[in-house]
Amino acid sequence: MSQTSHRPDNTTPQDTDGPEDAGTETSSTNTSSTNTGSTDTSGTETGDADADSAGSPAKPGPGTPPPGRSWEAVRHLLVRLHFYAGVLVAPFLLVAALTGLAYTLTPQLDQLVYGDRLRVEQVGETVRPLSEQIAAARAAYPEGTTASVVTPPGPEDTTRVVLAVPELGEKQRTVFVDPYTAEVRGELTTWFGSTPLTTWLDDLHRNLHLGETGRLYSEVAASWLWVAVAGGLVLWIGRRSRGRRPKSARGVLLPERGARGVRRTRGWHAVTGVWLALGLLFLSATGLTWSNYAGERFGRLLDTVNGNAPALDTALPGAEAPVEDHSEHAGHGGSGGATADADPAGFDTALTAARNAGLGGTVVVTPAADAASAWTVAQNDNVWPVHYDRVAVDASTGEVTSRTRWSDHPVLSKLSKLGVQGHMGVLFGVVNQIALAIVAIGLTAVTVWGYRMWWQRRPTRADRRALVGKAPEPGAWRRLPLPVLVLGIPAVAALGWALPVLGVTLAGFLVVDAVVGAVRRRRTA
Repeated sequence: MSQTSHRPDNTTPQDTDGPEDAGTETSSTNTSSTNTGSTDTSGTETGDADADSAGSPAKPGPGTPPPGRSWEAVRHLLVRLHFYAGVLVAPFLLVAALTGLAYTLTPQLDQLVYGDRLRVEQVGETVRPLSEQIAAARAAYPEGTTASVVTPPGPEDTTRVVLAVPELGEKQRTVFVDPYTAEVRGELTTWFGSTPLTTWLDDLHRNLHLGETGRLYSEVAASWLWVAVAGGLVLWIGRRSRGRRPKSARGVLLPERGARGVRRTRGWHAVTGVWLALGLLFLSATGLTWSNYAGERFGRLLDTVNGNAPALDTALPGAEAPVEDHSEHAGHGGSGGATADADPAGFDTALTAARNAGLGGTVVVTPAADAASAWTVAQNDNVWPVHYDRVAVDASTGEVTSRTRWSDHPVLSKLSKLGVQGHMGVLFGVVNQIALAIVAIGLTAVTVWGYRMWWQRRPTRADRRALVGKAPEPGAWRRLPLPVLVLGIPAVAALGWALPVLGVTLAGFLVVDAVVGAVRRRRTA
């Protein structure tokens, strides 16, 4: 991310032909920067300016009127915005990258920690009826009620009997049963099907274990991630190094050969951001759909355009249909709505009807919420090609009373669902995990390189030493062309409504930028 427009006093033009970059997750500018000068042996301070200023316009001398509106001011504003996005938001992004990297390993960690419960000792030939497996689970754990049963995703996996226990609140007790012997392998306290370890890492990534307040961190990161990525791409691709833009794709996709110092660091920072851009934009978009404030706006959009998943009618003929739950976790190992324990034989009836209706793979069988409702069986195959068909079954007759198909979901519903699974590293299995790990490691490296650039561009002359480089000059927004202001202000306002956390923090940035600019102008007046 671009930072100051002044070259440190002890560097050469080769070391710094672009603005300083602070830590962020995407590419940086490579434009020329204006040297602040170096003192020679005669005591005369000389400047070795490049052909182009990097992010800040040259300061007007005494009696010189301030520069007027120009399109170059757009670039100066992007440089300053990219700089502060890195300095202030990059810590959130770094935490999100590291916690996300840990979360991508949860399938393997679960097998390592809970393998004795998740897998059977020996694959058998005949699977016992669900009713027998449930009876064994209830004999070992009689508390609560049977909320749902999840059939094994593979031949070596156990059946999961999910119990709703009031003392556990929104969590459940999941009993793991060998489907071939009906032997109980153990139990875990789960959250919508996730093991304790996965739940802990999920909370760490979403809210740092700080509850709803902590979720602001992840929404800040997701809100600004795409801004830094897009801004960095524009600055890097449109940079002017000594008055020349890159003449080939190599200048955008690969770091400069023979570069030293900050130019070398910036090159790696920038091209890594270019290569990771699509993945970072994907994570930003899908993360925002889960967030508190932007996610609520996205939910309104789905309601407005009828983009939600089709509802499954669970009302038995002649009965009033219950309210359908559209939440992401509905029907996926939740606590269920039944207050009395369901008849285990009903699970066999519902599963047989669903299989006959063509629902293959792993499914979640949920008992009826009340006597007027049907049982539901939902496919839960999250790996591509996904399967999410659902049926409602009258357990007394074994008749399928209603059905929804994945193919009937609106486009937005499909994109949202697939985006969730991709963000979690599930959609494409191990390949998905590897891709997310690469993006997380790359984001971490880009952030560290950004902060290193900020440090490398610090003034080191004896009378002007500083820990880090100087920020780009403020006030670029006041020099924006009128068409940009006329079109940009409504666009930014609409963006701030759609992404409230981005809107509030961006407004704060503009206010601080205006105040700092006013103070500096008063001091130099």
